[in-house]
Amino acid sequence: MDANPLLADLGLIVLAALIFVLLSRLARIPSIVAYILAGLALGPILGLVTVTETVDLISEAGIALLLFLVGLELSLDKIRDVGRVAIVAGIGQVVFTAAGGFAFCLLLGFSLIEGVFIATALTFSSTVVVVKLLDQKGELDTVYGRIAVGIFLVQDLVVIVALTFLAGLGTGEAPTGMEMARGVAFAFIGMGALLVVAAVSAKWILPTVFGWLADSQEALFVWSLFWCFLLVLGAEGMGLSLEIGAFLAGISLAQLPYNHDLRRRVHPLMNFFIAVFFVSLGIRMEFGAAAEAWLPAIVLSLFVLVGNPFIFMWIIARMGYGERTSFLTSVTVAQISEFSFIFAAMGLAAGLIDEGILSLVAMVGLVTIAASSYMILYNRPLYEFVRRTGVLRIFGASDRDDEEEVVGLANHVIVVGMNSLGRAIVMELGRKREDVLAIDTDPRKLQELPCGTLLGNAEYLSVLEEAGLERAKLLVSALQIEDTNRLLVYRCLAVDVPCAVHAFDQEAAQEISQLGPTFLIDSRRVGIERLTAELKREGIFSP
Repeated sequence: MDANPLLADLGLIVLAALIFVLLSRLARIPSIVAYILAGLALGPILGLVTVTETVDLISEAGIALLLFLVGLELSLDKIRDVGRVAIVAGIGQVVFTAAGGFAFCLLLGFSLIEGVFIATALTFSSTVVVVKLLDQKGELDTVYGRIAVGIFLVQDLVVIVALTFLAGLGTGEAPTGMEMARGVAFAFIGMGALLVVAAVSAKWILPTVFGWLADSQEALFVWSLFWCFLLVLGAEGMGLSLEIGAFLAGISLAQLPYNHDLRRRVHPLMNFFIAVFFVSLGIRMEFGAAAEAWLPAIVLSLFVLVGNPFIFMWIIARMGYGERTSFLTSVTVAQISEFSFIFAAMGLAAGLIDEGILSLVAMVGLVTIAASSYMILYNRPLYEFVRRTGVLRIFGASDRDDEEEVVGLANHVIVVGMNSLGRAIVMELGRKREDVLAIDTDPRKLQELPCGTLLGNAEYLSVLEEAGLERAKLLVSALQIEDTNRLLVYRCLAVDVPCAVHAFDQEAAQEISQLGPTFLIDSRRVGIERLTAELKREGIFSP
């Protein structure tokens, strides 16, 4: 009996992605580049997977969830203080890059339609690549990191308009001018309606629904995916592309107080579909077309890697930011976006461009994503090198240092579990003027606490990293979950942070004590005052 083609192709895609990611670690190659190389190996090189309806189905699912992830990263709260520069720089760069890219395309001999598609693809920067790298460096909340995220939001809204326009053109069956105009008009009406639904839901409906489900993390996860596919179906029902629905679903959820926890829970699934999408992109590339386009690929890649930073540097410097911030922001956005691939793929499906243009865009993406990843990882040494050459003086940026380093909380107490014991500990530590961060999976339990709060499951290392465990003076767990308490003791011992753990029965106390916690809380006989006194005796709190 023949194997299911969907499972066979998906299995090969996942296996190739795993192999190339493992190999890429040796050369510190970004994972997205490794995925594209895996697709090249599966398709054009070995011929193990070809472009079929099965691959198209896998790719479409990957696109939807990839853009849902992109939307989840774009919280408006992150960019309120840099909104003006983000809007000006985002729109200004779109205009200048599109014009410059189109001019290069005409000089390189591309047709008018091809030039429009290529120039549009060059215009947008990759939210996925940059957010991952900045998060890896711990610089997502710096000034330049917030400006970059704001620019991505502006660019992504512009690309939604472009995708809506493309969706309104139809499928390449030579429509008349009137039919095209009518299609574009209906597409924008549908997009406006979907945008209103997403905005109204984010403001009044989703907070209520997520409040009902707050005590069930599994339900929150399932509901977030349901919301994604609901807007995808809504977009398709209005004649729009599924990318628009998925992106708007992500943006609407990003505005909720639960967005950090949602991102942590959805990320493993998103990472899987990111791999699926980019491997599928590599499978679609044609070596023949790519070989013929090597010169345009080099020219356009240099334009993105050098021209884009120059444009951003000039605009951001004009907005009054210092030279360092302007430079760091500029090199952050020197690559093309996942939206660029999607836009080109839609143009191919509509019959407006051929496989050669898609391969060219993929080549530019491969080069710019790889090169810019290194530029981001080593942006500060790169800044010092370029500054010494004197080139940055031509931009006229000020010498002020407005780029603060964000290190988060330090010398604080983390309290996990806001049951009655946890809340009592928080209140007592607050009265003693300790800097406290409370963690719980239920947002209702975090309300009205006189301290910082973090919504999330403390079993996840990412939650403890966000809580600044390595810089904490103490972690206290009031949970009555033995496995979680054991894990928290292990995490604290690994970073040499004292911990006090709730031993809610004799058996749990015996097992946890073997791990070596600093203090065991016996809630039946030890009061909060005694706990504080014991921790003072241990030297954790000042007398």
